[in-house]
Amino acid sequence: MQTTPEFDFRNTVSDHRLVGLWRMLTGFRLAYLGAVVGVGLAAVLKTGTYLLLRYFVDDVLGQSGLGRTVPLIALGFVGLALLQGGFTFLSGKLAAQTAEGITRRLRNYLFDHIQRLPFTYHDQTQTGELIQRATSDVDAVRRFFADQAIGVGQIILLFVVNLAAVVSLNRQLALLSILIMPLVLVMSVFFFKKVSAAYEAYQEQEAVVSTTLQENLTGVRVVKAFARQSWERDKFEQHNWEQFQRGRQLLVMHSLYWPISDILCGAQMLGGFLAAALMAINGDISVGTYLAYHGLVIWLIWPIRNLGRLIVHMSTGLVSYGRVLELVREAQEPLTEGSHIPTGDVQGEIVFDRVCFEYDGEESKVLKSVSFRCEPGQVVALLGSTGSGKTTLVNLLPRFYDYTGGSVTLDGVELTAYPRRFLRQQIGIVEQEPFLFSRTIRENMTYGVGRDVSDEEVEAAARSAAIHDVVLAFPDGYQTLVGEKGVTLSGGQKQRVAIARTLLKDPRILILDDATSSVDLETEGVIRGALERLMQGRTSFVIAHRIQSVMNADLILVLDRGQIVQRGTHPELLAQEGMYRRIYEMQARVEDELEWELGDIQLAEDLPDVMEGETVYVGLAV
Repeated sequence: MQTTPEFDFRNTVSDHRLVGLWRMLTGFRLAYLGAVVGVGLAAVLKTGTYLLLRYFVDDVLGQSGLGRTVPLIALGFVGLALLQGGFTFLSGKLAAQTAEGITRRLRNYLFDHIQRLPFTYHDQTQTGELIQRATSDVDAVRRFFADQAIGVGQIILLFVVNLAAVVSLNRQLALLSILIMPLVLVMSVFFFKKVSAAYEAYQEQEAVVSTTLQENLTGVRVVKAFARQSWERDKFEQHNWEQFQRGRQLLVMHSLYWPISDILCGAQMLGGFLAAALMAINGDISVGTYLAYHGLVIWLIWPIRNLGRLIVHMSTGLVSYGRVLELVREAQEPLTEGSHIPTGDVQGEIVFDRVCFEYDGEESKVLKSVSFRCEPGQVVALLGSTGSGKTTLVNLLPRFYDYTGGSVTLDGVELTAYPRRFLRQQIGIVEQEPFLFSRTIRENMTYGVGRDVSDEEVEAAARSAAIHDVVLAFPDGYQTLVGEKGVTLSGGQKQRVAIARTLLKDPRILILDDATSSVDLETEGVIRGALERLMQGRTSFVIAHRIQSVMNADLILVLDRGQIVQRGTHPELLAQEGMYRRIYEMQARVEDELEWELGDIQLAEDLPDVMEGETVYVGLAV
């Protein structure tokens, strides 16, 4: 596969869009210049056809020796047509290659750029909006280079060359032929502004439709489970109707331009034909000059009309370029910012000292003066209600977000002194809902390892994660495709694949974000055993809602509204009045009730065997 040359599109940023588009041509300017030259030569050759016609009518017809001259004239017409077609083809090919090369490079850059944007940007931006800018808007930029920009160059060259030719024929006719040009240009600029606004509104609504479609396809199982197809259809129809309205407004702008420009240019052309015919009748110009003018004026006036059309259409390309530029302007997350990289292995001592954090645009703090120490190899459990700040706290460790107050140190060094890339290489995360790519099980297990992994290592990690036997049960084993987001695997199987993936990464710090909450009790036991093997020798942070999942932790932190309200080991916290003991007692009561219910069910199943051959009295206690 051929790779595109690396190019930083941030260098194309300019307050003037045309300047930015010119910078975007870096690396393709010579080819695009060839396209422009081809357009110019094709225009000259087209004009030469009508001048040759004038020569033939005025200077050749009526003379003796036509038998020898006519074939040469015919050969001249054929030669000019072939050359014109050749240069037109060459121009179109070079322009298309330039446009495709630029947009291919731009798509690759945007894909990489979007992945490097900070979490705060993705938190505030819809996925459909990003897809829209990386596809539809990029394609509009492609059309700008392939058709619109080169078309404007072609029209300008056609106008200049044909105007010069008409001036050489008759200056009065030349002046008469361009009277309408200022009015057409003014009208084109007017429609350019109108179409720009209408097209931008249309693109924004198309992004909304794309987002709705993307969300619906992603959550299609939920839609079917709740039988909400009709409701989703009505919601999509509302957004689609709004896009239809905006699209109709855009088409109205275009449809208004065409008849007005056709009337003006048609009137200009008829006026030129009438004036030239009267001059030919009066003997002011020759018949050959009239015929040449008849062809030249078409290529003089219609390019003016098409120039207006292209100016209007260019608004779409410029608007899309502006939308792409907004994305390009977003600052990437600096993965290599920070210079401290330890010479040896990370030990895993983590200290939070009065740490505060708040999201952009929010006044209330998510974390408020959080302080604790985690020794190397210790297991720290985080417990608390939803929204208490547990996930936010662990997201500070890989620097998905940077704390806004206080200090966090890793092995005695401020966390912000480490490059993000280095930190994320040292940290493994097993999430509540693990994400698997639509690839093979093996590829998902080795994802992000950063080195070649042998089959023996993969199988060893799978055995430790208690997933090896499950994988061998599939016909293709480790080469089994798991489907989009791992849909072909159960929740527990996906979780164990994620654990195997983290084992292969061999991180020094481990984050388990409620990794057993969405599976049954039997699967939870299997996963918990795999997690215990995974946590051996690593500094681990465990987020959980079940007391049973955190009982063996070296340090349990109970959070409430962004603050640590209790800390200690399981026995220490049980001995205290507070949230931890209340949660423990509530969960213990629920488990006791569940055991009684299971016992009743078992008793009901055993009664037929007990009652066989016996007289049984059943009474009601009132």
